[in-house]
Amino acid sequence: MSERVIPLIDQRIASLAAPSHVQPIAATGLLGDTLGRPLRDLRISVTDRCNFRCSYCMPKEVFDKDYQYLPHQSLLSFEEITRTARLFVAHGVQKIRLTGGEPLLRKNIEVLIEQLAQLRTVDGQPLDITLTTNGSLLRRKAQALKDAGLQRVTVSLDGLDDATFRTMNDVDFPVADVLDGIAAARETGLRNIKVNMVVKRGTNEQEILPMARHFQGSGVTLRFIEYMDVGATNGWRMHEVMPSEQVVRHIHAQMPLVQLEPSAPGETAERWGYAGANGLHDPSLGEIGVISSVTQAFCGDCNRARLSTEGKLYLCLFASQGYDLRALIRGGADDQALSSAIAHIWQGRSDRYSELRSAMDPDQSAPAGARRVEMSYIGG
Repeated sequence: MSERVIPLIDQRIASLAAPSHVQPIAATGLLGDTLGRPLRDLRISVTDRCNFRCSYCMPKEVFDKDYQYLPHQSLLSFEEITRTARLFVAHGVQKIRLTGGEPLLRKNIEVLIEQLAQLRTVDGQPLDITLTTNGSLLRRKAQALKDAGLQRVTVSLDGLDDATFRTMNDVDFPVADVLDGIAAARETGLRNIKVNMVVKRGTNEQEILPMARHFQGSGVTLRFIEYMDVGATNGWRMHEVMPSEQVVRHIHAQMPLVQLEPSAPGETAERWGYAGANGLHDPSLGEIGVISSVTQAFCGDCNRARLSTEGKLYLCLFASQGYDLRALIRGGADDQALSSAIAHIWQGRSDRYSELRSAMDPDQSAPAGARRVEMSYIGG
């Protein structure tokens, strides 16, 4: 069998020039793309490093001891991130999610959170600041994150069975330590804690019911995510995808569910509440969510932009190229020039990969000629 070699470094270097010397666009908070989708959600990757080697994100055969991560000087500083985020907020962003890699590996991440917490939306409201983590460092960092202004946290956890979990993270990390991190988040008062489980058929679908039972009534919302064709390294195949509708049916057969209304416009998760004896949703039992990015595209109201750890702006999780904002940031562009560049990029956005996927071969992982960016580089 031939060895698979994927030149990731070329992918990270390749980028589109951000528009400069363009007609100024006033920041009114009403920015829309070519499909009329507003800009409301900014996901910021703060590091390309992670201490896990999950096969669907950073497989060990690619991200090995010889893999060349971005040098520290290539990463946006906290001040550069905050400045850029402030301009995005002026264009309508209301929510910022910090991602990675594993964001808690970024030294002094709480300093960045404190800076972002000072920003206000165009309506004068505090931002919704959240963070996605694998939970390995959460016990150690939870209090500092909360004190800095973090409001919510999402923890990735792909099963409760220790052997299954250790296999999936591929670094022999115990599930008990992640559960302890979730407990720490609750103890500090972080609210609306979510747990994300990527379901990969043939690997961890047997963990669906144990996870549902464990988190039912706990105050933690469990969300099941279809195994996605993100990047070029995870060897994605359609037969490994377990459709969300099957997940819901599987749980409903044991623990009755009722469908709930979306919590916000552009919400990626379909919500299902646990039913009480009367057949209605019992809030004390909580709810689950399912994210069906493979079988049920939700491009139509996608309002998310992604900023990579080195300052490239991506308009879709499945994008193959980003716009180099760092060149403007470090090239002396003033706020008006940088803000207008962001506006021109978003106004030209037409991305709808998940909708287009339905017309592709079921096992095709990317349109011909495209190599999509890795999830570990721009966050999920």
